[in-house]
Amino acid sequence: MRTELHVPSDLRFLTIVENWLLGSLEVEVGEYVDWPRQSNRLRLVLAEAYSNVVRHAHRDQPNLPVLIRLELKERDIALEVWDHGRGYDLSTYMAPSPEAMSDGGYGWLIMNRLMDRVEYCLQIDGRNCLKLEASLPEVKKA
Repeated sequence: MRTELHVPSDLRFLTIVENWLLGSLEVEVGEYVDWPRQSNRLRLVLAEAYSNVVRHAHRDQPNLPVLIRLELKERDIALEVWDHGRGYDLSTYMAPSPEAMSDGGYGWLIMNRLMDRVEYCLQIDGRNCLKLEASLPEVKKA
């Protein structure tokens, strides 16, 4: 299954983005995986990715669209989030320390912990692409 969504850069659309992703996946794999657990994992990852585009890449530019692509093969998910921002230099990223009690900087850490593979590509045809991949574990039948 392959599908995509074009959505404005506005956090008011976050629920629409989440419903699109989770609804599409539940139809395809909901009965084969631990859906409550996996849907929470994917909701958090997508919320991080989309809100980072809105708050950072497209800051104050709600007219710039965000493109989200989903591909599912068996239980393997590939999710791409495309933006038109300047991009982020990952070589400058430093994970926040728990002692610092920082308000931000956890998104990259969260996405890497919850997904099997995370890749960020700068400036492909004037856009940036965050690629998120994971294999959903199959439910073990008793």
